[in-house]
Order: sequence, then structure tokens, then C-alpha cells
Amino acid sequence: MTAASNNLNMTKLPVYKAVAKLAIPTVLSSLVMVIYNLADTYFVGMLNDPVMNAAVTLASPLILAFNAVNNLFGVGASSLLSRALGSNDHVKARQSASFGIYGALCFSILYALICYFFRSPILKLLGATESTAYMTYQYMKWAVILNAVPAIVSVVFSYLVRAEGAAGQASLGISLGAILNIILDPIFALPFGLNLGAEGVGIATFISNCVACTYFIIILYRKRKTSCIQLSPKYFTLNRSIVTGVFSVGISASIQNLLNVTGMTILNNFTASYGTNAVAAMGITQKINLVPMYISLGVSQGVSPLIGYTYASENYDYMKKTILFSVKLMLCVSVSASIILFLGGSSLTALFISNTEIIEYGGHLLQAFSISLPFQCIDFLAVCVFQATGNGKSSLIFAIMRKIVLEIPCMIIFNKIIGLYGLPYGQVVAEFCLAIAAVFMLKKFFTSLKHRTPRAA
Repeated sequence: MTAASNNLNMTKLPVYKAVAKLAIPTVLSSLVMVIYNLADTYFVGMLNDPVMNAAVTLASPLILAFNAVNNLFGVGASSLLSRALGSNDHVKARQSASFGIYGALCFSILYALICYFFRSPILKLLGATESTAYMTYQYMKWAVILNAVPAIVSVVFSYLVRAEGAAGQASLGISLGAILNIILDPIFALPFGLNLGAEGVGIATFISNCVACTYFIIILYRKRKTSCIQLSPKYFTLNRSIVTGVFSVGISASIQNLLNVTGMTILNNFTASYGTNAVAAMGITQKINLVPMYISLGVSQGVSPLIGYTYASENYDYMKKTILFSVKLMLCVSVSASIILFLGGSSLTALFISNTEIIEYGGHLLQAFSISLPFQCIDFLAVCVFQATGNGKSSLIFAIMRKIVLEIPCMIIFNKIIGLYGLPYGQVVAEFCLAIAAVFMLKKFFTSLKHRTPRAA
């Protein structure tokens, strides 16, 4: 039995202990990532320059698009890796990990080149105006174009390491980069340092992700004799079963992210019509809203390897208990966070900028965003279950329903009827409808397992 198998073979533990062992490190690293995102906004906000705040907001869809590659190779390969370990197929586990690593490397280079050579039309598409285009590119140059390879590859590394059950090491690598970013932000951005503003924040992000990527390379080199994740290209293969296994989950996860980018781009374009202050407020509120969202996402990602492992080893009872315990935990956190954001929206926005108009915008926008949080956590866990069990089709259906069928059309309608404050309600409607669908689909999934013969724990 490999070290990876030992890490994931936790089904003799009580469910809450197994969930805690995997989810706590992932949630902590997610919170560090949120703090790092908030730090970018906070330090740029200290300059009290709406143009710089708008620049970071406008470029955010390009950074969010990193997740399209992360999901394609990270989610896809890690799902196949966990299921291969559950089936005790270590050859397939090594091949899936290698395919994920080198696929992510090639695609991240391609993404960076596209962003560089097509930067002018991309800036227009993002909603940059004459007053914001220059600063947006200065930030984008470092945080997107140069940062693409280390940022994407390090996240794919973390997915794979977590898929082997080493959630602590995966979280430490991501947290290391985020903490370094927080330290470097003021040095590069603020007047007492290099005074580079939004561009300085981009430079800090690039350096931090390079360090995180280096950390994972060192860890994987040291674990090369016991881990299924190998840096050597000799394990890379285009074998049909590997490519299909990774892409069957990864493509749907990637499309889901691309649709998220599309939704954010449309949201920013609508917001831009209300002025630079509105764009800055939308960016700040979205970052604040990331805190509870990333906690739910962290729990989902943390338990994903355990779900995949127990599904492949046919320990369905333990898998079901894991899912039910996780959703109860996530609901408690999400409801509490929703109340805090709804009641304290203006005060939270004021922590990041002193502009009165932006604070007023932020208070109203956060109230709207907060309503969707309890429904969102159910949706996250449902997608996690589908991805972990190799059911990419269901997660793709969720992605299409969320953005194309529900959120974007509602956003357009509410923008016409209510204006700026109506924009976040597109997300509320989408998450509410999907939460209902998630309950029915998970119930159907559990019912289908009854017709299979489970393996003893």
C-alpha cells in the first residue's frame, strides 16, 4: 500500500474526524487565499484611487479564468487519481497525475500568450475605458500574463497532493504563496515602499506564486518514492482511458469556470455603466463575499478525495454519511455569514476605502450577495460529489443552468428593472433554483447506489 492509500484509507475513523482531517487544512488555506484577495483590495484601497480599484476589478475575470485550466487538469486528474487509488490501480494514478501536470503547463503557457498578443481587444471586452485601460494592463501584465504558469501549475499541484490525502501539505503550499503575497503587497504598492499601486500588487502576486510552485516541486521531489504524483515526464501518456478519464470531469469543471468568467465580465460591463465608483464597490463587495464562499468551497474540495475514494471502493454508506455531515456543517457557516454580511455591509466596505459613495454602493450590494450564500453551499457540494464520482455530465448541467439559463438572463432583467442594485440578484435566483435541483439530483444519486452491491468498510 502506498502512502497515498494510507492517507485516504480513513473510513475506520468517525465521519466527523475524517472530514475534519481533510477539510480543516483546505478551509484554512481557502481563508488565507481570501485574506490574500482582500489584502490586494485593501492595499489598493489605501491609495483611495477608484481607477486603481477598478483596474483590479476589471482584470479579475482573467485571473478567474485560470480556474478553467485548473479545473480541466486539476479537478479532472485529481478525481481520476482518487478513484484509481480506491480501485488500487497505482499505474493509472501515476499516469493521471502526470497528464494533469504537463497538460496544465502547456495550457497555461498558451493562455499567457493569448492574453499578451490580444491584450487590446481583451481590455475592451473586460469593460476597460479610456481612464482605466492603462492601469488595468499594468496590473494584468504581472498578475495574468507572467503569473499564469506559476499560478495555474501550483494550484494543479495542490489538487493532486490533496487527492492523495495529504491535505495539510497541499494547503501549506497555497497558504505559503498567499501569506508571502500579503507581505509583499504593501512593499510594492504603497508610497512608503516602491509606490507602484495596482501594478505593484500584480508583481507581488507573481513572485508569491513562483514561490508556491517551487514549494510543490520540492515536496514532490522528496516524496517521489512513495507518491503517485511524479514530476518525471516518463509517466505522461495520451492513453485514451487517461485522457477520457481526466476530461470527462475536467471539461465540465472547466466550462463551469468559463461560464463564471462570462458572468463576471457581463456583470462588470453592466456595472461600468454606473461609473468608476460603482465598479470599485462591486469589486470590494465581491472580495468580501469570497470569505464565506471559500469556506464552503474549502469543505467541498477537502472531502472530495474521500468521496471519490469511498465511491471507487464501493463503501457507499460511509460516502453518504460524509456528504450529509458536510452539508450540515456548510449550512451552519453559510447562514451565519449571510446574517453578518446582510447587517454589516456598509461597515465592512468602509474597511477597504473611505469614499462615501463607494461605501453606500457596497452596503446595498453586499446585502443582495449575502442572500445566496446558504443556497450556494448546497450547490458547491453537489458539484463536488458529481466531480469526485466521475459524473461530469451532471456538473456540466449545473454550470449551464447556473449561468446561461438562470444568472445571466436574470442579471439582464434586474439591471433594466432595478438598476445597479439588481445585478447581484441574478446570482440569488440562480443559486436558489440550483439548490432545489441539487437536493433532487443527490437524492436520485443515493437511490441509484442502492441497486449496487457495496463493499464492506
